[in-house]
Parts: sequence; structure tokens; C-alpha cells
Amino acid sequence: MVAIIDYGVGNLFSLSSSFKAVGEQVVITSDIQTIKRAEKLVLPGVGAFGDAAKKLEESGLKAQIISEVENGKPLLGICLGMQLLFEKSYEYGCHTGLGFVKGDIVPLEDKIPAKLNIPHIHLRYLSLGRRRRHRCLPARFLPRS
Repeated sequence: MVAIIDYGVGNLFSLSSSFKAVGEQVVITSDIQTIKRAEKLVLPGVGAFGDAAKKLEESGLKAQIISEVENGKPLLGICLGMQLLFEKSYEYGCHTGLGFVKGDIVPLEDKIPAKLNIPHIHLRYLSLGRRRRHRCLPARFLPRS
């Protein structure tokens, strides 16, 4: 069973539906006993790192997630959940993560030229060397040239 951890910051129904569509038995839970019984864990998340980290800590889920992973249970972080796998984040202050991945989550403002919009969401081509352009998505999703 896959346990999608519910700590109040994620699109849980959509994620659950996706796992079910590929044949996985899935449960959305914040119950520690259910998390212990699960074969795999998924940590979703939407929002600010600090708020999410605080919710994990206050709910007791942070300690349980760390224990489960240290005992060999697989954990998949999605969106903000993936960021929480790192040691810390500097988004709106300095906040401690789960520490599974060495490194920090840092703002991009000082590293990206001001003329570029962040986030940049758009269909693009990928250039690999001279005159070789590859579509990032299957052709059926791209406008015809």
C-alpha cells in the first residue's frame, strides 16, 4: 500500500487518483499507524516551505517520516514535498527540512536575469547541439508548425 501523507498542504485527491490509475492501492492519511503499515510513502505539498515544515513538526509526522525512511521505507516527495527532503530552505526565512538530501533550497532572484519571468511555464523546444531540436512533449501536444 502507498500512503499519501496528509499534513494539510497538498492536492491529495488528484495524487490519489493518479496512483489508482496505475493500479496502486493507496490511502490518504495522517495516522501514524497507517504510515507504519504502508510499503511506500508519498509526501506531497503546495505552498511555503516554512509553513509545511511547521505542520509536519507539530503533527508528529516529521519524526515518523524520518524513522520510516531510516528503516528503509521508500519516500517520494512531490513539488513542495520534494523540497522538504532537503536540509533547509531560505524561502521567507531559514527553515529546517527533513535532511534526507544534502543541500539547501535557495531563492532564484539573484541568480536569474531580471528580464526573465519566474516561474516560466510554456511549451518549448530543447536544443541538443547544432541544428538538432527535440520537442519536450509528444507531437500531439504541440501546435503544428
